[in-house]
Amino acid sequence: MPAGRWLLAVSGGRDSMVLLEAFASCRAGEIAAVGTFNHGTGAAATRAAKLVERRALELGVPVVSGSLPPGSARDEAAWRAARWKFLRGWAAELNAQVVTAHTWNDQVETVLLRILRDAGARGLAGMLADASPNAAPVIARPFIDVDRASIERYAAERRVKFIEDPSNRSLDFARNRVRHEILPALERASPGFAEWSYALSERAADLRRDICEWVDAVLTPTVSEGAGSSGGRQRSVGVRAEPLAALEPQAASVVWPEVASRVGVRMDRRGIARVTAWAPTAGSGGRIQLSGGAEVLRTHSAFVLRVLY
Repeated sequence: MPAGRWLLAVSGGRDSMVLLEAFASCRAGEIAAVGTFNHGTGAAATRAAKLVERRALELGVPVVSGSLPPGSARDEAAWRAARWKFLRGWAAELNAQVVTAHTWNDQVETVLLRILRDAGARGLAGMLADASPNAAPVIARPFIDVDRASIERYAAERRVKFIEDPSNRSLDFARNRVRHEILPALERASPGFAEWSYALSERAADLRRDICEWVDAVLTPTVSEGAGSSGGRQRSVGVRAEPLAALEPQAASVVWPEVASRVGVRMDRRGIARVTAWAPTAGSGGRIQLSGGAEVLRTHSAFVLRVLY
C-alpha cells in the first residue's frame, strides 16, 4: 500500500485484529484512528468492541466507536448500512481512507452470493471493483489476496487476541450459509471452484474498469447538481447520445448501470432492459422513468439521467 492516512475498520474478530497488529507494527504513524462498531448481536459483540478499544489504547492509536441505533432492523443489510455510515462519516471527519481486513475467502464468498443473486459483470467483480468517480471513497483492502489460513497462522504465531462473535456461525445469515455449507459442498463437487470464483471476479473487475473508462470518454462535461422543477434537489449526468445509442443491446446493458452509478442510482434488471430497448430509437424530448425517482431524458445530442433526492 502507498503511504497514506488510514481509518482501520476493526471488529475485534481475528482478521481485523491481525490488521490492527500488522498496521501498528509497520505503519503506526499513518493510522488516523481505529474504528469499531458494535452491531448489538450480544455479549460477544460488546466484548469484541471493548477489546478493540483496549488494544488500540495500548498501542497508542486513537479509537472511535459506534453502535447500531435503537430501533434499527436486525438484519445483515441494516448492520452493513449503519456500519458503513459510521466508517464513512469518520473517514470524512479525519480526512482518512477506510481500510478493511477482507480476505481472499471473503471475496470468494461475495462472488458466490452475487452468482446466487443473478448478478451481472458489475456485481461479479465484488470487492475488486474500483469505485466510480462519484461513489464513496475507495476502500483499501490489503488482505484481499491473502487467504484466511494465512491470517490464522499469523494470529497464532503473534498470539493476537481476538473474539469470535457466535453470530458468525449462525445459518440464519446468507453469508454464513455460503461459508459453512454451500461453498464447501461446491468445492467437494468441483475442486478448485473457489479459485475459479476469484478468477471470475478478477475478469469482471477488468471489464468493469474498461466500461468505466468508456463512459468517462462519452460523458458530457460534468455531473451536475441543482434545483429540480418540483423544487427538490436534483443530480444529473449527461452522456453523448450517438455512441450510446449505437451500442448493441448486450453492451448497452452493462454501460447503462455505470452511467447511473455516477448519480448514485442502482439500476435493476427491469430498468436496464427498459432503457436499453428505448434508447436506440428515442427522439429528442423523449424520456423514460426509472425506479428510485430517476428518469432518462433524450436531448438533441445527449442522454441525461437525473434523479431527485
